[in-house]
Amino acid sequence: MAISRIAVVTGANRGIGLEICRQLAKLGLKVVLTARDASKGEAARAALTKAGMDVIFYPLDVADDTSIESFSRYAEQELGRWDVLINNAGVYLDGSQSSVEVSGETFRRTVAINLTGPLLLSQAAIQLMRKNRYGRIVNVSTDMAAHDGALSSGGYPSYRISKAGLNAMTRVMAADLRGTNILVNAMSPGWVRTDMGGAGAPRSVEQGADTAVWLATLADGGPTGGYFRDRKPIRW
Repeated sequence: MAISRIAVVTGANRGIGLEICRQLAKLGLKVVLTARDASKGEAARAALTKAGMDVIFYPLDVADDTSIESFSRYAEQELGRWDVLINNAGVYLDGSQSSVEVSGETFRRTVAINLTGPLLLSQAAIQLMRKNRYGRIVNVSTDMAAHDGALSSGGYPSYRISKAGLNAMTRVMAADLRGTNILVNAMSPGWVRTDMGGAGAPRSVEQGADTAVWLATLADGGPTGGYFRDRKPIRW
């Protein structure tokens, strides 16, 4: 009998996260849709379930250590395994501020959600992944944090720096997990038509989600520690 893989997606009540849930469920994975807002998360879950997909909802605030600990206990006691983690939850709070203007509150909040939360949640997932010698961790990053000139353009410091840190975490964690069959990769969805990206963005949520889903379902021996867009490696 085939193993039913369990995938956890953060910030998944809308946009790219919701589309990742949809695509993973269509591939036959059991999906745990998580969101900070319980009513919005449950509504998103209900819509996918109505469409015949195997999706459950659990509240999760990635900026809250207690919430992460609660979810970790739930995963261990109720799910029994944790095969895939998509660190999709993220915020973009800078507006047009520069690094010499951004407030400490904005910077700390952004880093807590975009970087610290994914680190702690990945640590929780890895405990269960190790037991089954299987895991796929996907960190949703951005073109704005690539080292091929994007960072040197300046602006949006909290967002850029937190996502550049997420890229660095990807590479360090992948190195720490070599030989465990837990693959850790980052991806950029590009500029996508979501609440964050705006109606004028050129890419659909389906396009934005595709690479994350591909990385979440990599075969054993697949790449780890990489940074991808449209299923192709991109420069850091």
